Amino acid sequence: MESRGTKREAGEIEVAEPGNKLPRPAPSLPTDPALYSGPFPFYRRPSELGCFSLDAQRQYHGDARALRYYSPPPTNGQSPNFDLRDGYPDRYQPRDEEVQERLDHLLRWLLAHRGQLEGGPGWLAGAIVTWRGHLTKLLTTPYERQEGWQLAASRFQGTLYLSEVETPAARVQRLTRPPLLRELMYMGYKFEQYMCADKPGVSPDPSGEVNTNVAFCSVLRSRLGNHPLLFSGEVDCTNPQAPSTQPPTCYVELKTSKEMHSPGQWKSFYRHKLLKWWAQSFLPGVPNVVAGFRNPEGFVCSLKTFPTMEMFEYVRNDRDGWNPSVCMNFCAAFLSFAQNTVVEDDPRLVYLFSWEPGGPVTVSEHRDAPHAFLPPWYVEAVTQDLPSPPKD
Repeated sequence: MESRGTKREAGEIEVAEPGNKLPRPAPSLPTDPALYSGPFPFYRRPSELGCFSLDAQRQYHGDARALRYYSPPPTNGQSPNFDLRDGYPDRYQPRDEEVQERLDHLLRWLLAHRGQLEGGPGWLAGAIVTWRGHLTKLLTTPYERQEGWQLAASRFQGTLYLSEVETPAARVQRLTRPPLLRELMYMGYKFEQYMCADKPGVSPDPSGEVNTNVAFCSVLRSRLGNHPLLFSGEVDCTNPQAPSTQPPTCYVELKTSKEMHSPGQWKSFYRHKLLKWWAQSFLPGVPNVVAGFRNPEGFVCSLKTFPTMEMFEYVRNDRDGWNPSVCMNFCAAFLSFAQNTVVEDDPRLVYLFSWEPGGPVTVSEHRDAPHAFLPPWYVEAVTQDLPSPPKD
């Protein structure tokens, strides 16, 4: 008699071990914070490999031309009184959010610098390449209650590329964004205009246009656990007065938030907003977030600096707070999950990782358009760079 799990004769169905007829469940990854408590995982201090700029037309330049300089108002005890509504909507040029840029700008930088990477192209073969914002979403996932996400992943010449996909819900939200929310987004950019100058030692000029196409991006290398990372993120400004002018420790992140008037409001701010600020700044090693607190009329009444490494102190004793170890352990677990799932080396094959609050991360497989995100110009350039196979 044949053992169970082997074909008995042609045409009969093979019975899977251990004997039940249920299909093997698709792999998934739980997100419950309790599963990821424990010691903080190894995270290599991020080092800047280079940078690039995007201009007012969103054109790529492999230099630092879009970098701005931190120039806060004098601290004389007075309110800064910045009018964050000034120039809206007449002097506002928002970026076209319909354009799906994916990883394209980072890949342009990578093509130009592949040969100079420390450790050579071999290092890249084991690395994960993505945007800082995608990693930020992973860090905050165990505590996120409202917004799901989708990340597309492809393996090409050993490297794992991760690119965010707009969820249907996020698309609806973007297309039906209420006027007040659009104005609040403008206020965040306007605050940067009040706090930054085009040259060191010069005062900011808030009279110009706010153009959100313009961006300065830092490209960084790090490692989380045994996952080498190469990622890029937008940087608001550099501080010429910083103790060290070595990037990323000279960079400053600028944020706005509404004024707080009660302990309950502060508690909610520490639990939710500060978590996102921490994740966004911790990953690239930006040491400080400077927040402008605005009143209902849209004027900045006060400024407060939050050192990134001290943010957790605000929630350390809050049992409904967040824990940096949980965030980083979950991110490391997701990267392992992705590395183990995306086994086939094919830039046209996409694994779509999907997550909705309250559930696990799930995976589906897709081929070619519309999911494939590595552009043909990148795939061809990298492929042509390969040494020709040895002759027999």
